[in-house]
Order: sequence, then structure tokens, then C-alpha cells
Amino acid sequence: MIRFGVDFGGTKIEAAALDAEGKVQARVRAASPRRYGDGLAAVAELVAEAERQVGARAERVGVGTPGSPSPKDGLIRNANSTQLNGQPFQADLERVLGRPVRLANDANCLALSEAADGAGEGARVVFAAILGTGCGAGVAVDGALVEGRNGIAGEWGHAPLPWPRPSEYPGPLCWCGRRGCLEVWISGPGFAEDARVTSAEAAVAAAREGLQPPAAALDRYVGRLARGLAMIANVLDPDVIVLGGGMSNVDELYDRLPGAIAPHVFSDVFETPVRKAAHGDSSGVRGAAWLWPLASP
Repeated sequence: MIRFGVDFGGTKIEAAALDAEGKVQARVRAASPRRYGDGLAAVAELVAEAERQVGARAERVGVGTPGSPSPKDGLIRNANSTQLNGQPFQADLERVLGRPVRLANDANCLALSEAADGAGEGARVVFAAILGTGCGAGVAVDGALVEGRNGIAGEWGHAPLPWPRPSEYPGPLCWCGRRGCLEVWISGPGFAEDARVTSAEAAVAAAREGLQPPAAALDRYVGRLARGLAMIANVLDPDVIVLGGGMSNVDELYDRLPGAIAPHVFSDVFETPVRKAAHGDSSGVRGAAWLWPLASP
């Protein structure tokens, strides 16, 4: 009994095979191509390699993707991997793979994985945010995804930064055409740009050494992320907040965020834990595999 999943990310594509207990039995990765057709070919190659490693054929495949398919025509919209936008991604994947595909937003896959057996296991309402190349989120209630009537539940990255300071308004231009979206502030590239360093990893390392401007940028990052999460607490009041993506590896966030969120929450108490995704950067591919029930190899 096995599931197959694919996580189509902005920097990497990953395919994995999970057994009945959710343990990864095969996992392969490749850099994400910029061209749409090359991405389809990469998915086919990775699935074939995962099948070879596990010794079973994937009768069906779950795929996590940036953005989401429109309920109107099935074309991808809202993807920060912009080569996907306007494309019949699910239909094309089914064509190149020759088998059924279920598609879901990558942050929804994170939420599903972590609600099933990760940092949100046992919690009724899980809010899971990806802080990576872009910024998105997913919601799981009682272990099931909440995708919404228009298929955009959890599209938190393109809400404006709450309670902006004068220096933060109107904010940088986002690829979506608006200014001041959370994504331009709390994604990895957004943090790196604010820190005036070439990468988020380099900015975190410099901040830990007390170097400026990265140290000040990390303080601003915590404050901005806290305001964004406080907005979620005020609307959804989840039982747990789970962070995934590259910025979730900044361990300082878990000590600092609860105290930074609390002043912005419309409540006299804020006890919601903020946790790192238990399955790390493979949580998305695991959630994609969970999109299908178990199938015999």
C-alpha cells in the first residue's frame, strides 16, 4: 500500500513515495526549470525514478503547486512560479504521466501533512504557512483541507501587511500587481532584500553575528510576520500555527513570535503555539501524496 506525491516548488521539484504509515520510502529532487514544458518533463522523470526506487508503479499522483487551479476553467492562477499561470497544469500532468492527478496548492499540502501526523497532529484547526520563495498558507480542519468556495482559502501572502508603519506604506510592488503584500515582506527574498544581503541564509547568519543591517532586518521581519499571524488569529483563531519553507528554519522565530503576536490579537490571552513543520521541507510532498487514498502497488 503506497502513495505518490510531487511538490512543484519555486526552486525545487520533489517526488516521493509513502507507505501506509506515512513513512517516505523513496524521495528524489531536481531544480525547478524556468520553462513550463521542462517542468512537466522533470515531474515525469522524478516520478519514474521514485517508482524505480520503491519498485512499484504510481497508479495516481498527488501534486502540490504554487497557486491553484481556477474553478472556472482549471487553469492555474496566483502562482509566484509565473510560468504556471494560465496553464492547464493538471491536464498536462495527466498527459505526460499517463495517469490521474490530483492537484492542490502547495501550502494546502503542507497543512494536510502537518495535520495528519506532524506539528498539528491532534489539533482541530491548523493554519500552516509557507515562508519560502513566496508566501502562502493552508487551513486544515479535523484533518481535512478547507479550500473555500473559490479555491483560495489560505491565500494569506497577498493580503496587505497589517498595521503598516509610515515607512512601510505603500510597500514594494508585488509580482501580483499590488503593493505591500505580505509576500514582499516575509518571503525569503523579501527578507534578504530588506537586509541588503544576497540570500536569506546569508542574512540570518549575519544577523546572528550582530551585523547591521541584517540584525535590524531580522527584528523587522519578526514584527511583520507577527502582525500577519495576528490577523489570522483574529479571523480564524487556529489551535496551532505551523511554519514551513526556508524561513521556518530560523529557530529564533519560535521564541520571539508568540510575544510579538499577542499585542495585536483582539483578546486578553494568546496561547496558540507556533511550531516548525515536523517534516521540514518534505512536508509539502507528503501532503501531496495524502491527496489520494492508499492504493495497492
